[in-house]
Amino acid sequence: MDRVIEKKKATPKKIILIAAGALGLVLVLYNLLFAEHSSKLNVDSKRITVGQVSEGTFQEFIAIDGAVEPLKTFYLDITEGGRVEKIYTDDGRMVEKGDTILKLSNTTLQIDFMTRETQLYDLMNERQNSEITMKQDLIRKENDLAEIKYQLALAQRKYERNKMLIEEKVISREEYESAKDEYDYLNTRKTLAERSVKQDAQLMNDRLKQLDESIRRMEANIGMARNTLNNLYVTAPFAGQLSTLKAEVGESKAPGENIGQIDDMDGYKVKANIDEHYISKVYPGLKGTFDFNGNTYKVAITKVFPEVQNNTFQVDMEFAEGTPEGIRRGQTLQIKLNLNDGAKAVLLPRGGFYQSTGGNWVFVVNQASGNAEKRRIKLGRQNPNYYEVLEGLQPGEKVVLSSYDSYGDIDQLELK
Repeated sequence: MDRVIEKKKATPKKIILIAAGALGLVLVLYNLLFAEHSSKLNVDSKRITVGQVSEGTFQEFIAIDGAVEPLKTFYLDITEGGRVEKIYTDDGRMVEKGDTILKLSNTTLQIDFMTRETQLYDLMNERQNSEITMKQDLIRKENDLAEIKYQLALAQRKYERNKMLIEEKVISREEYESAKDEYDYLNTRKTLAERSVKQDAQLMNDRLKQLDESIRRMEANIGMARNTLNNLYVTAPFAGQLSTLKAEVGESKAPGENIGQIDDMDGYKVKANIDEHYISKVYPGLKGTFDFNGNTYKVAITKVFPEVQNNTFQVDMEFAEGTPEGIRRGQTLQIKLNLNDGAKAVLLPRGGFYQSTGGNWVFVVNQASGNAEKRRIKLGRQNPNYYEVLEGLQPGEKVVLSSYDSYGDIDQLELK
């Protein structure tokens, strides 16, 4: 027959298991809802750099190196080649305008000059001889013309007399005709002789003009040849310092070769290379400053060279308040070039954190706990000293500026 089975009552072991499970569930729910899940990293505060956010004038500027150069430089490029025969001065010395620096010798140019001179003398002699010969011929023809005119005058008188006599029938018709023919013949000879004299005079003038023009051209050629010989003497174009001289006695120099330069010591300028990234922001009139001998001086851009080489372009600057005392050619100046006039902004000092975060977030020090917590921010422009803060930070807050490379995905730094 069937038997009723009694229900077992809760045992102590079962109660303990249920209680432990409930407690574990409560702990899991609490951890999910209320516990802190951010990752932390202990950091020695002495090994990091902390900077304070501030409010001030943000001025976009770049730091560039400028080289001091003379205001004007003349490069000595020889016009004619030759052998260095004599050097009259040394590099580093002051020279005056017109001072001879060195002399070159060139046998080919000297022979060419002598040949041209000989040709000129020959041409001048030819002109003189031609003039004498043509004038003699002209005088002879003028004498012939004078003789013809004399004979014509006699024939004319005879002809006019016979003309009257023939009307009175004193002479024969043949005698009259003979006198008339002689008169007409001499009159024709006179016309031809006058034409010949006139043509010869014109030919003489034209020939002498041609010879004179040839002589003039030859003299111009000799003048050029003489200037070429003068170019063998290298002289100073203006007063200044002969900063370099690359020549030795006996050395051969080719035409157009540079042998040195002369610097005008009356003033200096600054030449600088700037990254091509800023070419659209740099223009004449931009100002900058630099420190020298404990003082701050101003410079201004006077000329921008648009050609880009090796990812940089060049500018010339002048000293806005006169050349500082003690400045020398070749010195390098660290210049702060201002790209704008500046405006009020929240400023964050530059630091190594930017390489890791790109300026999207930083660790901000919590004044209460002393720890640094990750916070998203937004940065704008930058200069060598500061970033412009657009969002996420307030003046007075402190930020960890040093590199974040070793922090990985850490959300909070516990500063010790």
